[in-house]
Amino acid sequence: MSAQDFLVELGTEELPPKALATLGDAFLAGIEKGLQAAGLNYTGKQVYAAPRRLAVLIRQLDVQQPDRSINIDGPPVQAAFKDGEPTQAALGFAKKCGVELSDIDQSGPKLRFSQHIPGKATTSLLPTIVEDSLNDLPIPKRMHWGASREEFVRPTQWLVMLLGDQVVDCTILAQKAGRESRGHRFHHPENVLITTPANYVEDLRKAHVLADFAERRELISKRTAELAMQQEGTAIVPPALLDEVTALVEWPVPLVCSFEERFLEVPQEALITTMQDNQKYFCLLDSEGKLLPRFITVANVESRDPKQIVQGNEKVVRPRLTDAEFFFKQDKKQPLESFNERLKNVVFQAQLGTVFEKAERVSKLAAFIAPYIGGSAANAGRAGLLSKCDLASEMVGEFPEMQGIAGYYYALNDGEPQDVALALNEQYMPRGAGAELPQTLTGAAVAIADKLDTLVGIFGIGMLPTGSKDPYALRRAALGVLRILIEKQLDLDLNVAVEFAVKQFGANVKAAGLSEQVLEFVFDRLRARYEDEGIDVSTYLAVRALKPGSALDFDQRVQAVQAFRKLPEADALAAANKRVSNLLGKAEGAIADQVEPKYFDNANEFSLYSAIQQADQAVQPMAAARQYSEALARLAALRDPVDAFFEAVMVNAEDAKVRANRYALLSRLRGLFLGVADISLLG
Repeated sequence: MSAQDFLVELGTEELPPKALATLGDAFLAGIEKGLQAAGLNYTGKQVYAAPRRLAVLIRQLDVQQPDRSINIDGPPVQAAFKDGEPTQAALGFAKKCGVELSDIDQSGPKLRFSQHIPGKATTSLLPTIVEDSLNDLPIPKRMHWGASREEFVRPTQWLVMLLGDQVVDCTILAQKAGRESRGHRFHHPENVLITTPANYVEDLRKAHVLADFAERRELISKRTAELAMQQEGTAIVPPALLDEVTALVEWPVPLVCSFEERFLEVPQEALITTMQDNQKYFCLLDSEGKLLPRFITVANVESRDPKQIVQGNEKVVRPRLTDAEFFFKQDKKQPLESFNERLKNVVFQAQLGTVFEKAERVSKLAAFIAPYIGGSAANAGRAGLLSKCDLASEMVGEFPEMQGIAGYYYALNDGEPQDVALALNEQYMPRGAGAELPQTLTGAAVAIADKLDTLVGIFGIGMLPTGSKDPYALRRAALGVLRILIEKQLDLDLNVAVEFAVKQFGANVKAAGLSEQVLEFVFDRLRARYEDEGIDVSTYLAVRALKPGSALDFDQRVQAVQAFRKLPEADALAAANKRVSNLLGKAEGAIADQVEPKYFDNANEFSLYSAIQQADQAVQPMAAARQYSEALARLAALRDPVDAFFEAVMVNAEDAKVRANRYALLSRLRGLFLGVADISLLG
């Protein structure tokens, strides 16, 4: 079957830059879906996305749809006819197939409809395929223009559709298909004749349009790095910003601009934020990570006088930087702590009081937590009291991304201790999955306190997260607490920390069972964490059964059980523990604490008892030192005496004293393992 390249390009007004790459990928996916549904084969595909166009190139597409045969079985012949007359089952089947009953094959055990469908020319199928793909694009809000009733993300301007060197005759979104595209608005405002689909990229390149999103992105990235190196710096190039800039230009020309050095007295995070978010500039850092008074803008024209573009951008950015400078100077006219007065009138949550009241709670809780993790209670308490102050500052009011960062600079300006200042920013860490953790113990204490206060407060008024709804980001808060404690190796009993947090709220929350509810929620987050790490859920459940209060201790036990599972004795000992657990669960009355060797009547009882005593002496100091892996490795040696015991001994002996003594022996055995985890739950 013959094949030819297919090209479709939809020209529009400037498309939304943040959505451009997504729209291009969805356009290609929709066309592929349509081609596959039609049974049309092809050898390659490519999507192109630029500010004023979406295009898809399909290589070596079948020019003719293959013939198809369909066979549909209906009801059994016996059920299709009664006394020689067709039943409703037969008539319904014929209607479903869109034919008369006489056109249905009745020779087999079932009615069967067979049809040969000749393939259509690909040119007749493509308009519907393209139109369906465009209709299915992820566009939250469509617009219509002029007198047209058509709707799209932006007004359409032209349409190119070629199969080989022939135009596919159709009209889509008010545009009649042709072979004329358009070049760069300024460098080549004339129409561009697309000679063949394969020449699409080069035909547009001659008209100063780089249609390939990936090519433009790479060009911007490479040229920006080169220019930064020439300025003896490195460029800050966030992937999302690079994508957005790529979507804004058809013919990218990166240029170096500068600003006055006096602005460097302003926190560089504020300068970077305004230049990136508002102006789409790439900022430059020196070898020590300090902001240079220069930035890179990406022009959409190759100017004969680039200085004019540079000067224009420098003129535009100056008011932005001046605003940041003004807010910084205004805020520094008063001590950071004074901003708490404003926060006394800002509600955190209607039932939980003001932001200032939250800061007071965080202060006391952080001071309570700090000594447990080796930090300073005084510094943690001070940082907690200042933790929300910058929310009332002019800087954060203008640049919300500066919360915490602004507080750090203002605290330093007031002469606060370094770790107190750092904690004002670290309280928000980690800001997302895998994000940076607090570096100081003061920051860790405040971060944990802030998150636990929110968890306890919101749970205490019954606003639990449901499904995908989590307006107070409680899941992220819980994961943040766990990450800080586990990854920074901080040993904090969350039972006492949460209980302290609950008491601080007093009558504002329903305290009954609240601590347990919050702890359950927090430790539930570990399940997904371990699954992501490839740790079996039964390992998590084996540790969870013991309800350790320390996240660090919990993790150490999980890692030990995971290592234990790889030992050859693990399965047998897990099964034995399950058996012991079941036996003890059925025991009548209390199980004795002491084992009486005088009731042994089998050598295997003596052997197991001796092995348990030796293991107990060896394992107790290991468990006390949290050397859980070593403890479980030592307990693995119990496999042989345990197996021998169950093979030779009937636990439920007729003699009540012998039976009770054997239960006591098995309880001692189980207790050894429960010092680490309930391995009877290992699956």
